[in-house]
Amino acid sequence: MGKALKSVVFVVLLCLMAQGGWAWAAIMSDDISPQPATTNIGVTANDLLTLQDQLNNLKQQVSLASNYTQLEGAQDLAQTLIQDVDRLTASILPAQAQLQAQLNVLGPVPLDENPLVSSAISTQRAALSEQKDKVDGYLKTLAVLKQSAADLITQIAGIRRSLLEAEVTQQTRSILNPEFWSPLFDLPSDDYQRFAALLQQLEVTHQLAWQPGQRLFTVILLLLALAVWTVGRRWAGRGLAWLCIHRMPEGRLRRSALALASVLATVLSASIAIQLLHYVGTRQIPYTPLVADLAQYLEKLAYTCVLITGLSRALLSIKHPSWRLPDISDPVALAMAPYPIWLAGVLLVLVTLVQMSNVTGMSAGVVMFGRGIVALAVTLILGSLLLRVTKVRRAMAIAGDLPQSAGTLTGLIYAFVAGALVVSMLALLTGYVTMARFITYELVWIFIIFSGFYLLTQLHVDTCDYVFSPKSPPGKGFKQMLGISNPRLEQICTVLSGGGRAALILIAVIALFVGGVGTTLSQLVTNTLNILGGEGLRKFNIVPDNLMHALLALVIGIYLIRTFRRWLDNEFLPKTEMDPGMCASLSTLFANLGYAAVVLLTLSSLGIKWTNLAWIVSALSVGIGFGLQEIVKNFISGLILLTERPVKVGDLISISGVEGDIRRINVRATEIQLSDRSIMIVPNSHLISQNLRNVTLGGSAQGVVTLELLLPLDIDPEQVQNLLLEAYTVHEGILEKPAPYVRFSQLKPEGITLTITGYVASPRTVGAIKSELLFEILKRLGAAGIELAKSPTTP
Repeated sequence: MGKALKSVVFVVLLCLMAQGGWAWAAIMSDDISPQPATTNIGVTANDLLTLQDQLNNLKQQVSLASNYTQLEGAQDLAQTLIQDVDRLTASILPAQAQLQAQLNVLGPVPLDENPLVSSAISTQRAALSEQKDKVDGYLKTLAVLKQSAADLITQIAGIRRSLLEAEVTQQTRSILNPEFWSPLFDLPSDDYQRFAALLQQLEVTHQLAWQPGQRLFTVILLLLALAVWTVGRRWAGRGLAWLCIHRMPEGRLRRSALALASVLATVLSASIAIQLLHYVGTRQIPYTPLVADLAQYLEKLAYTCVLITGLSRALLSIKHPSWRLPDISDPVALAMAPYPIWLAGVLLVLVTLVQMSNVTGMSAGVVMFGRGIVALAVTLILGSLLLRVTKVRRAMAIAGDLPQSAGTLTGLIYAFVAGALVVSMLALLTGYVTMARFITYELVWIFIIFSGFYLLTQLHVDTCDYVFSPKSPPGKGFKQMLGISNPRLEQICTVLSGGGRAALILIAVIALFVGGVGTTLSQLVTNTLNILGGEGLRKFNIVPDNLMHALLALVIGIYLIRTFRRWLDNEFLPKTEMDPGMCASLSTLFANLGYAAVVLLTLSSLGIKWTNLAWIVSALSVGIGFGLQEIVKNFISGLILLTERPVKVGDLISISGVEGDIRRINVRATEIQLSDRSIMIVPNSHLISQNLRNVTLGGSAQGVVTLELLLPLDIDPEQVQNLLLEAYTVHEGILEKPAPYVRFSQLKPEGITLTITGYVASPRTVGAIKSELLFEILKRLGAAGIELAKSPTTP
């Protein structure tokens, strides 16, 4: 029994050990053979197929377009497609970076490891490589789609340009021709059916919004939209005006802010009201494609009309004349006030009807009739505005209330608008309806751009004037932080104000060409950035983040250099044993090197690669070879003067017959102060290449006071010698060592010449001591009864 029991126990232990070994093997197998982790890409192949289908449909739509208007939405859809591609690309890039990082962690497959380990790493690496290849493929496909969409936008722009040129130069019926007005009384049957189909789709949307159970909610939404546009706009305007009055500083900046607040209140309230109306029509089912195209254009048209009324209200400021930005008298402003509202209302109604004919594809006669009506209405409204303003100004001139004559810019604007209206009316009378419509639309668009950027320019200028004013809190803060004077602060204000104004004018000019009536703010910004961020700027890799970093690097760098230079001049260098000239040279050299480093750091922060500046270097090399060689030579000479220091600040030098003290050594030239306290500017290269006498080099130079006296032959030379030596000796400015001495210089029939020489501590005191000695010697000679000999007159 004992042996049997021992055998059973032994077998059980073996089984337990075997089971444990299998479990451990299983654990080890799990450790070395993990399942490859999958990365969530966030994009599927169906998403790419959807984008490709959208692009193909858009290309087909462009190929079937027959007029300029049909291509207005195609360019917007292509731009939206590019934004979708960018969004998907941005969502994939993190996954690509993650997969690449995982592959870098795995590294190559180890050859000397356990076969199980090598196999597991190979499997995982293959899985990760497969996922990364898939992501790379998606990114390449998206890049191709984006390039195709960008090419399509370029093609659409070319087609639109060609169609516009063809339509503008196409002559149709004149407004004087009765057949031009025939669509108003006898609409063709095909066009009537198309218009009826659109009305039927609109009726379906209307019935869904007013079906039982939805009427109350529809009424609430409509009333809410009306309240937002009326009461909400008024409250928003008052609220923003209160903020400007109580939070903005008194002056021009507050006035500009009030004008901007008026525009913002109008645009924001209109935006909310339009979105509510859009929700009313689409909360049940989406619009049909035909109604969706019409609604999209009408939304743009509504924003255009809102901008017309909002900008006019802000600039004319009828209720608060003191808030008015342009120099317009009250009678003229009152006369102009109703016309923007009439213009916006006419555009909203007539262009809506015209767009309904465009989206339904009505006949050319109906489309031309709609364009002609719009052009005629806008021409009459704007022409009436000009006549009304002219009449008011003439009445004010007769009454003597006209403050001053109109400026040049005002006269040019008046002449331009009047000429455009005359051309538009002539085009309508001669049958060039599309040309007239184009001119009137451009006039409306120019008004929106001109008014908007005028407001922004005034706001920018007033902001700069306040922020950098020496009397304002921000200006005082900048003075304290940067350690700059009032004139320098005013210079910064002038540069920033002028630069911002030039940038706004450039953007306004670009906006005139990339937009038009019906262009939204997002489209305008996108198109403008596409031009400003073209291929030429992309080569320099200038992006907003880099601009911010470069600005910070420039401001902080200049501040640090100025601070450290003040510390050197006021604290560190005065405590050293260096002379003042050496201290000034070191301070100037440090500032020059620091500013050069700041410039390099700023360019680096902009992301500019030096390879992209090769053309600048080439241009500089040519310029140096011709016109800049003197500047470069003086710059190098200035560095030599600051390093080798043959002359330094405070030295008394003599060069080209000019003697004076060195006051400052700049990068290009050196300032020398003459004896009459005037400043002479000498190029640095002259101090290096010409013979120069440094009187005070070494710091131990002594001045020499030498006088020559012509005396009669009958004097006692020894008596005169003793008299001269006594005069020199008793003077406190003459040094004892070397001692003064008298020499018998010449013996002539007209007399003898004695020369007396003495030394002084500094060459700068020679003139004053020499004058004092002459007075003293003449006094002693007169007391001794000795007269100076007269030199023979020259025949």
